[in-house]
Amino acid sequence: MLRFSGFLAASLLSVLCLAGPISAQTVIQIGAGSGALLAPRLKFTRDEMKLAEAVAARPHLAAFYGGNGLKPVFQGESGERLRNALGEAVSQAPRHGLPRSRYRPEALKAATAGLEAELLHAEVLARYLEDMTGGALDPQAVSRQNHRRVVRPVISELIAQFVQSADPLAFLLRQAPRHPAYLALQQALNGPADISVPADLPRAPEAVWRVGMRGAGVLPLRARLASIGFAAEGDDPLVYDAALSAAVARYQSAVGLAADGIAGPRTIRHLNGDVDASGDGRSRKIIAALERMRWMAGEDLDSRHVWVNIPEFTARVIDGGTEVFRTRVVVGKSDDDMQTPEFSDRMEYVVVNPRWNVPRSITVREYLPRLKDNRNALSHLDVVDGRGRVIPRDQIDFSRYTAANFPYRMRQQPGNSNALGLVKFIFPNRWNIYLHDTPSKHLFGNRVRAYSHGCVRVGDPFDLAETLLSAQSSNPGALFRRALDSGQEKWLKLTPELPVHLVYFTAYPDETGRIRYFDDIYGRDDAILRGLDAIALDSGAESE
Repeated sequence: MLRFSGFLAASLLSVLCLAGPISAQTVIQIGAGSGALLAPRLKFTRDEMKLAEAVAARPHLAAFYGGNGLKPVFQGESGERLRNALGEAVSQAPRHGLPRSRYRPEALKAATAGLEAELLHAEVLARYLEDMTGGALDPQAVSRQNHRRVVRPVISELIAQFVQSADPLAFLLRQAPRHPAYLALQQALNGPADISVPADLPRAPEAVWRVGMRGAGVLPLRARLASIGFAAEGDDPLVYDAALSAAVARYQSAVGLAADGIAGPRTIRHLNGDVDASGDGRSRKIIAALERMRWMAGEDLDSRHVWVNIPEFTARVIDGGTEVFRTRVVVGKSDDDMQTPEFSDRMEYVVVNPRWNVPRSITVREYLPRLKDNRNALSHLDVVDGRGRVIPRDQIDFSRYTAANFPYRMRQQPGNSNALGLVKFIFPNRWNIYLHDTPSKHLFGNRVRAYSHGCVRVGDPFDLAETLLSAQSSNPGALFRRALDSGQEKWLKLTPELPVHLVYFTAYPDETGRIRYFDDIYGRDDAILRGLDAIALDSGAESE
């Protein structure tokens, strides 16, 4: 005699799912023992056989029904509250930026009895739970530069919890992310238009306004700002004074522009509603951001972590939901092979006085042609062999080699002129992406900061190092300074390690909850929006 708990049944079925579709007999064999101590069953009802055959190729449903003794749950009066709860939950899908048609609401409403109705409700339920707890799209299918791994709960277990819940609707509504950023994005999508200027106000003429300038164009500028909560009192309404400049800076910060207080053409186009960060374009950014947040639903964003938002050109350290550090960053160029990718990892080391091991792609694509023309080019870099020995250049005939067979590496010694600066932050990954200092400090003053080969250059690297080391030292500044003053490469182990998230949000709330908007520098939003449009058209497909 055998005892199979519902959990064990689901686990066994989940394992079997990896090998391919589950046979109806396998579902029956495991589903037959739903927690009771009994002899293996030899006979099954026709309805049990039909249900087993129907769910055999659907892993989530096979695991659930296998652990549920092949009993339907959406039938009759007892299933009515589950059907109603599911119908109400999917009706609210647009509040999450998801197409309602994906969940076949009309078909759900019409299906009340029989095996087809059971399967339809179960399939839609599994789809809804998957979407809310890990996103409706596969992030790695959306972009080849998106390497995010979604951490999902076990869907069959969520189905069981839903069935047993005293309030099944509340249970379903709780499955969406509860992170404050997700809730703020939802509010912005479904509430009043955020920072929307009334259409009947005169347009502000494009110009460049600085403190002390005077002209009739200041009047509509003041009026548009005042209409959305950025009023500025002044003695002369035609003068672009300090108070108006401060109001402009607050507005610029709110919509993701450089907050310099100068009302140039870009700022005025935003105020006039002529750019993508207003109207429908703003909503589309929020919809993409909501999907990105669902991809991260399995991450612990309340723990201490590093958050690098690529289109914002900003890195933060978040601790307990509070920002404790912020700095400007430079990210990868918009070229397909230089974009900074999206993924999460764990930061392990602060490396002080780092050597720069030039990536092979840069060595053979950019440096080898120069060495062929002049072996003494790039004199600040050493040429090293596979054992790390520096090889004199007069011993190498660079003309013999191509990108495919070049046998050497290139390396730069530590120092102020090192391409990595004086500190880098390591979270080992297959794409060789990390955060680092840079000698090119002037780039941090630019509004758009996409200049690197993919790694993230940090504007205030020493302060970031001390912030990270503060978790393990009462005097992190002294710890860092000792390593720096040694002049030698030093690897400082972070204890504990902390998560680092390289993310791509073109809409995200600031510390006040106001949504800020950023340029889609790599064009990644469109791929998400196209994907969401496609799954709306695919609303009849079966859930896996």
